[in-house]
Amino acid sequence: MEPRPEIREKLDLLPTRPGVYIYRDARGTIIYVGKAVNLRNRVRSYFHASAELTPKTLRLVSEIADLEIWPTDTELEALLLECNLIKKHKPKFNVRLKDDKRYPYIKVNWQDSFPKVLTTRQMEQDGARYFGPFTNSSAGVPDARHAPQGVPISHVRP
Repeated sequence: MEPRPEIREKLDLLPTRPGVYIYRDARGTIIYVGKAVNLRNRVRSYFHASAELTPKTLRLVSEIADLEIWPTDTELEALLLECNLIKKHKPKFNVRLKDDKRYPYIKVNWQDSFPKVLTTRQMEQDGARYFGPFTNSSAGVPDARHAPQGVPISHVRP
């Protein structure tokens, strides 16, 4: 699908670094937020004539009137920015992350005599220490074997 001339100009100037791209419709409404390791390659992939796009993606591309990019320093920054923008704007073509799911954190209750190590998706101002976020829920599973020597850890499940 051939992009509009104003989009074509932007495609030629895309950087090859990580970041987030935002597609808007003719009314200026955000219709899709995506992340990329390489913004140039990812964003251009929507407009290649040889691209095998799903019907949903073809509809998305047909509605794109403008494109905005937010370059980041790392892939993780792009992932977190994408998540926050989707939650804030709820674009109609983003089906994941609209349900207000959050990334998991490891929570350590240091204030307890025997600190508990838990996973949570909600950070609170409760005196505990939080580590994360983790992009993969199993990557942040607490494991007492990795606790520093001499730190008393409770092995009781909540």
